[in-house]
Amino acid sequence: MDLYQELCGILGEENVFTKEPMSRHTTFRAGGPADFFVTPEKEGQVRKTLSLLKEAQVPRYIMGNGSNLLVGDRGYRGVILQICKKMNRIRIQDTVIQAQAGALLSKIAAEAQAKGLTGFEFASGIPGSLGGAAMMNAGAYGGEMKQVLIQAQILNASGEIEDVLAEEMELGYRSSVFSRNGGVILSASIQLEPGDPPAIQSRMEELKFLRTSKQPLEYPSAGSTFKRPEGYFAGKLIQDAGLRGFQVGGAQVSEKHCGFVINKDQATAMDIRSLMEQVSEKVYAQFGVRLEPEVKLIGEF
Repeated sequence: MDLYQELCGILGEENVFTKEPMSRHTTFRAGGPADFFVTPEKEGQVRKTLSLLKEAQVPRYIMGNGSNLLVGDRGYRGVILQICKKMNRIRIQDTVIQAQAGALLSKIAAEAQAKGLTGFEFASGIPGSLGGAAMMNAGAYGGEMKQVLIQAQILNASGEIEDVLAEEMELGYRSSVFSRNGGVILSASIQLEPGDPPAIQSRMEELKFLRTSKQPLEYPSAGSTFKRPEGYFAGKLIQDAGLRGFQVGGAQVSEKHCGFVINKDQATAMDIRSLMEQVSEKVYAQFGVRLEPEVKLIGEF
C-alpha cells in the first residue's frame, strides 16, 4: 500500500493500476496480472518512478504497445510501466520527425505521408511504438530503424537524461545498445526524405496488402515469433519440419505463415511458451539450427 500511494503521488491515481491483467495490453491477448501497471504522461514522471523503484528494490519492466511481449499466466511481480498511450506526441520539422517513445509507428508513417516524407513506409504496418522499435531495431520489407534513426533521448541507468546519436546505438539485427545497458528511450528523431504523397500512400497500401495476404492478422499474435537464424528463414525451417498447424492448447503455429505463433483459441501464456519451446526443439532436432525467440518473455509462468 505504501508503494501504491507513492506511485499515485508521482503519477496520479488515474495512472496507477493494481493486479492489472496483461492480456489487456499485449497483442498476444494472454498473460496474468501485474502487481502494478502504470501509465506515465511525462518524462519527469518516468524518471521519478524509476528512481523510486530502484531505491525500493522493486522489479520493473518498460513496455510500449505490447506487440512483442508475452507475460506469464501468474503475472509479473513488480511494476510495469507502459510508455505508449500517454507519451506519444509527434512533431515534424522539415524532413525530421521527433516523437515521444509511445508514438505508434503506424501513426508516424501516416503523418510522414501527409507531409510528403518518404523512407518510413516499411514501418507503417508494424504494430509497435517508436521506443520499442528503436530498442530492437525493428524492420520489415527491406527497411529497418537504423536506416532512419538519427538520435534518441534516453534515461540512462544512473537516472540521467542524455542524447544518444545513431552511431552510438549499436543497432544490429533485432538489437541495440539500449537492450543491453538498461537505458529507457523517452523520444527519438528520424530523418526522412521529400517524396510524393500519392506514391508514398501507394507503397503503404502495397505493403498492407502483402501483410494481410501473407500474415495471420485475424488472430492475436506477436508478429514474427522467432529471430531469423543466419543463413535461414525461421518460417521455412518450421514448415520444413512439418509443424504447420502444430498446436499446444489454444496456441498454434499459423497455417498461413509458419513464422507466426498465434493465439487461436483462448491460449494461455504457458500454451504459447510451450509451443515455442517445442517448435525450437523439433527444428533443432531435424536441422541442427536453434531458433531463438524474438518475443520477450517476462513474469511467472
